[in-house]
Amino acid sequence: MLASHADRERTVDVLRAGFGEGRLEQPEFEKRVARAYRARTVGELALLVADLPQGPVPLPAPVVPMPVPVPRTFLPVAQPPTNGKAVGSAVCGVLCLVSLGLTGIPAVVLGHAARSEIRRTGEGGDGLALTGLVLGWLSTAGWALLIMLTIVAAVASASHR
Repeated sequence: MLASHADRERTVDVLRAGFGEGRLEQPEFEKRVARAYRARTVGELALLVADLPQGPVPLPAPVVPMPVPVPRTFLPVAQPPTNGKAVGSAVCGVLCLVSLGLTGIPAVVLGHAARSEIRRTGEGGDGLALTGLVLGWLSTAGWALLIMLTIVAAVASASHR
């Protein structure tokens, strides 16, 4: 384990205590202190004071709690991308109201294509495609009904003359 600055200071304190008690001579003390400040590991520090009482005890590494995995229930669900044709179908379907039904057929075509792609690829946007389909079909059916009524009215007025 790599030695920290605090580990080195504790080792030097033990060396000072040994020198103060007469267990080390001045040159030996200075040599060990220099080696203590150059030491990279706790093992090197322990060797410097192994023959002295109260040698440094390497501190255990702090216990880092393992991250607890979050249950899948609480994880956010990744949303699949929305199909572009489904968005186009919904936009065309809404524009049927403003454009007097001119975007009804594109809404139907895009809606059917989008739903087919959504089933095949698993993309999102099925509700948008269905909205476009419903509005597109209503618009197309309304126009078809209007044209039929116009033709019936024209035929009925031509037969009364």
